Amino acid sequence: MVGDGHRAADTPLRAAQDEAGVPPGIWKGRGLAALGLRAGDVVSERQAELLLGEGRHPDADRIERELLAQGKSPARTRRATVLGRPIEHNASPKTEKAKERTPWLAMDLVFRAPSTAHIAWALTHDETRLVLESCQDVARDRTLAWLEESVAQIRWKASGKQRARVKDGLVVAVFRHYESRAAESKPLLHDHAVVSIRARRPDGTWGNLSADLMLAHIVAADTLYTLHFMEEVTARLGWAWEPREVTAGRRPVMEIAGIDRRLIGWQSTRRQQIEDALSVLADKYEERHGHPPGEKAGYALACQAADQTRPPKRTELWSLTELRTRWRTSAIAAFGAYTVYRLAERARAAAAAVWARVRPVVDVALAAVDVVAVVYVMRGAFARHHLLAEARRHLAYALRGHRHEPGLDEQIVQTAVDDYTRPVGRGRMMTVDLRALYPRDTEDQAVLRPLTRSRTAAPYERARLAADGLRARARAVGRTDRPAGRVPEQTTDVDTVNQTRRMLAEAALARVLEGARERALLARGSRREPAAAPPPHTQQPGTQPTPGRTTGGVR
Repeated sequence: MVGDGHRAADTPLRAAQDEAGVPPGIWKGRGLAALGLRAGDVVSERQAELLLGEGRHPDADRIERELLAQGKSPARTRRATVLGRPIEHNASPKTEKAKERTPWLAMDLVFRAPSTAHIAWALTHDETRLVLESCQDVARDRTLAWLEESVAQIRWKASGKQRARVKDGLVVAVFRHYESRAAESKPLLHDHAVVSIRARRPDGTWGNLSADLMLAHIVAADTLYTLHFMEEVTARLGWAWEPREVTAGRRPVMEIAGIDRRLIGWQSTRRQQIEDALSVLADKYEERHGHPPGEKAGYALACQAADQTRPPKRTELWSLTELRTRWRTSAIAAFGAYTVYRLAERARAAAAAVWARVRPVVDVALAAVDVVAVVYVMRGAFARHHLLAEARRHLAYALRGHRHEPGLDEQIVQTAVDDYTRPVGRGRMMTVDLRALYPRDTEDQAVLRPLTRSRTAAPYERARLAADGLRARARAVGRTDRPAGRVPEQTTDVDTVNQTRRMLAEAALARVLEGARERALLARGSRREPAAAPPPHTQQPGTQPTPGRTTGGVR
């Protein structure tokens, strides 16, 4: 509530927020009406303590006074202010298993924009800064609205095995921060959306949200937020977006075109510190086990390196004006006044170049093939929300900031599910139906085999090869001309299809073998290249994004 500052016990919250240079928190969500609150109201310290700390009504003090004045007992009065099950239930001797659990009363979703957006927000003039903050507001609110309309469910009946839609919506306290926790004070415009776990059931009683369902859709919410943020920036400032590869072979991130990439980390030595620590941990791992760490072990070591090198929070407090002055002075000293003062102008010029070479058009049929191929190679078996997240990434890449038609992401997912997947197991999981991708010649499935089974290339690198190959083949057999619905019979001759298949198979195998040779040469070198490091901020529960990921989104 006070950013990264430290507040003395006798300091009022609002005074501490002023000293820390952060604005007061505000309430969001459609569930506020049931509590007598309104969207945009300031979050007081007592309201947060009651709702997010005790699971009680944020106006519990007034309710208790009124009930006690009516002669109600203290126990009954307190119970009347509790939303759902009291947290004292965990300490009851009747619940041996529950009493050892710490009550979970809220979840913290962090909305952070891509790196170049932070740079533009920190270094441009105030007018552009305010526009970017408005883009952040719109993207965050639309993502929260999607979560409460399409995702949020409340546990229902015994053991929470049955679920139901929430009656009203979510209750969210939003706190905006301006910088990272690192000691060097890196610009980082981000919002902490603290979602109360308490919500109303259809019958009006209070209960707990299905937290596992919310967390399962975090990546889909991440991609939706990024998509909306990109669209707002493009609509209001005229800037375009382009992909940036952070780690070779891994998923690229979308950044504002024309902004000098050196500015992304001009003050930060955090990544280098993590990589140095990771190299030591990887050497120790190989000494103990006799082989280099694999993908899973490498991720665990990267997280350990991030924890070991995490700096303490800065104790000196600066206002936003002071922070922006320091950031601009530092950037000018490092890269010159031209780089800083012409930042917005160069972004507009780069946008014109992007629009000249990129046609922002989405073909639903090809997008469905692309999405299902990437998710299949990355995961094997997957759920609908995995396809939805990838569909939104596809839209962000294809449109580069242009607005997408409402429901287009769901249309892509539905096409992929209807045409290219089959159920697997007893749950809601599915996998690719290769017979639907290749209705005539099953030998074409060989295009995917070296990509799905190879471990010499990074997963996303193999996924892109598979997606590019399948999309090229879909064009070759004329599937882009089909109406919405099922895939028609192939319209090209057999020789053309076989030639396309051979070309794709040879290209895919060549890329995989080339990557294997490069890695073998690196392995023989004197110094092994360290694995990618995780970002300096903790990941949200329930996901395992690629370590070193610096993209924005919901975390």
